[in-house]
Amino acid sequence: MKPLRIGIVVGEASGDILGAGLMDAIIARHPTAKFEGIGGERMLQRGFTSFFPQDRLAVMGLIEPLKRLPELLRIRKTMVNHFSDNPPDVFIGIDSPDFNLTIEEKLRAKGITTVHYVSPSVWAWRQKRVFKIARAVDLMLTFLPFEAQFYEQHNVPVKFIGHSLADEIPLQPQQKQAKAALGLDAQKRFVALMPGSRGGEVKLLGPEFWAAAQLCLEHMPELEFVVPAASSDRRKQIEAQLQAFPHLPVTIIDGQSHQAMAAAEMVLMASGTTTLEAMLLKRPMVVAYKFTPLSFQIFKRLVKTRFFSLPNLLAGEALVPELLQTDATPVRMCEEILAVLQHPERQLALQARFDELHQTIKCDASAQAADAILQLIDNKSAA
Repeated sequence: MKPLRIGIVVGEASGDILGAGLMDAIIARHPTAKFEGIGGERMLQRGFTSFFPQDRLAVMGLIEPLKRLPELLRIRKTMVNHFSDNPPDVFIGIDSPDFNLTIEEKLRAKGITTVHYVSPSVWAWRQKRVFKIARAVDLMLTFLPFEAQFYEQHNVPVKFIGHSLADEIPLQPQQKQAKAALGLDAQKRFVALMPGSRGGEVKLLGPEFWAAAQLCLEHMPELEFVVPAASSDRRKQIEAQLQAFPHLPVTIIDGQSHQAMAAAEMVLMASGTTTLEAMLLKRPMVVAYKFTPLSFQIFKRLVKTRFFSLPNLLAGEALVPELLQTDATPVRMCEEILAVLQHPERQLALQARFDELHQTIKCDASAQAADAILQLIDNKSAA
């Protein structure tokens, strides 16, 4: 019996982590399986054959992809031609939907079985993309159950596999260990302030967050604050903004956002995937976001969901406060923080709810993904 040949393309570091976990799970079931396409360092360590460096696909924003468009199109064409000429048992695009869905659509048109791993936020905005996805994939693998429900409503084959973060983060919070790892006083109460990882986010939200922290001190002077800086540039930006708040008891750390959230009593944070991480760490949170005025008008027209934070989307109810645009003021942020910190029973009830949600998405995602993919290959072979 010839070994399985599996094509995979990942476009960023998070995809490399998922790809490596998937490879481990498939190899445990098919030790002779061969993997090729575009992968990162973790995948290469497991014997993956990568035709291009994975970081050539790791572009963000609106302008940078346009600057790199000729190269990206050439890489994509090479991948389509290679797998068309050498059909794998399955092709798997991991995240990077703008790049991978076109590859998947072209390969599936040639009769090659295709899977997309990590749903784009099609349920929230640009919902018409679901029609391209329906043409492109034999199977969509989703992290969250409400994503699977969306695809079922549009007759796209889908499998909810749980979230890999839920597998990695323990059910019981590790606050003492996190404080020790960061060198923070174990006796003090900290609030983590996380205004985002991008310069534009910190520009809009940073001053509001620092002002909210200052207001909280007027009511709870024992509080201290910890701020994880996503990069050296963000650290400089944060330090410059904090000069306007010279008496704020704040510790800035480089990276380590996971540890910062784990060490804190609660988190004031920009909306994003880190809100799910905060939920899994059982940390109460206030989620805020601001756009430039033009971007906000576009956002309002495109987004189709009641909530914008992942904990609320997952729960289907308003578990955590969401402060968007004109609501994202220091006064409102402070009020919501104090509403939790000054009422321990609220904190406990929220943590219990977070624990329930954690267990709904703790499903051994890599193993679930591998089983679904291998079952799909078997079904196609038997057809």
